[in-house]
Amino acid sequence: MWNISRRLFEATPNMLHVVRFVDRADRLRTREEFLAAHLAWLEEHRERVLVAGSLRRQAEASPVGGLWIVEAACTADVESLIHGDPFWTQGLRESYEILLWSKAFPGRLVPI
Repeated sequence: MWNISRRLFEATPNMLHVVRFVDRADRLRTREEFLAAHLAWLEEHRERVLVAGSLRRQAEASPVGGLWIVEAACTADVESLIHGDPFWTQGLRESYEILLWSKAFPGRLVPI
């Protein structure tokens, strides 16, 4: 089964990537100031950034970062997207991690 799954994954021109962002703790004002621009940017790139949202340690706490699921041909394409995001260009993001994501049930569509 692994060989079949691996061939299907490799044959796909665009792969799924998960991006985990860490925000600068001292930049909450930057998030507030550029949130509208960030959301507009995400809307413009919705064909590539399939899912996006903030991450918090508790429900009522301020965001500490974010998470995206991105469809792209390679990691370099994902990095190019990241570097165009207002949250990146305005210095909110401290760091990010890009991981390839192999969805366990590719045909299963779920509302998020």
